[in-house]
Amino acid sequence: MAKAKSRQVKVSRQTAETKISATLNLDGSGRVRVRTPFGFMDHMLTAWAKHALLDLTLAAAGDVNVDAHHTVEDMGLVLGEALAKATGEKKGLRRFGAALIPMDEALAECSLDLSGRPLLVYAADIPGRKQWDFDCNLVREFFQALANAGRLTLHLRLCAGDNYHHSCEALFKAAGRALRQAVELDPRVKGVPSSKGTL
Repeated sequence: MAKAKSRQVKVSRQTAETKISATLNLDGSGRVRVRTPFGFMDHMLTAWAKHALLDLTLAAAGDVNVDAHHTVEDMGLVLGEALAKATGEKKGLRRFGAALIPMDEALAECSLDLSGRPLLVYAADIPGRKQWDFDCNLVREFFQALANAGRLTLHLRLCAGDNYHHSCEALFKAAGRALRQAVELDPRVKGVPSSKGTL
């Protein structure tokens, strides 16, 4: 039997604003080590990777004296690039994933397609946005960067939620669960899962 191709990659990005490096293994077990300037994003990325069953290490530093925007966006770019590299030509993948995830009173839905066509549809009115140190507008920026660099069609919707933390965490968990489905290898799929023959 032929040995399965490794789906583990390393990606780094360094600019005048940020320095980020990541290692991603699609065939992991949810082992995560994330170090960023933002404890909240560490928690969200850990939840995302755990529920996607990714092995992930990520270290990020940035111009937080300005604000969190550049660092959070660039984390999305790095992780999106890692996903694109790890899935390669997408042969044998399930391609699509969807999840509806409750987090106490919050409920989030994610549908995604490893389509090769970057698109984010984001409908999440997160409550209490001005009561927290972390700017919840950056949740959208992270997922926009992830979709762009990962060339994903990504739909995220917050269906219910009264608590800021629960609402954000439900979105990340839903995105993780949907990704887990999409990147799984399906033994019944021969080649690229597209009628066009390419993605």
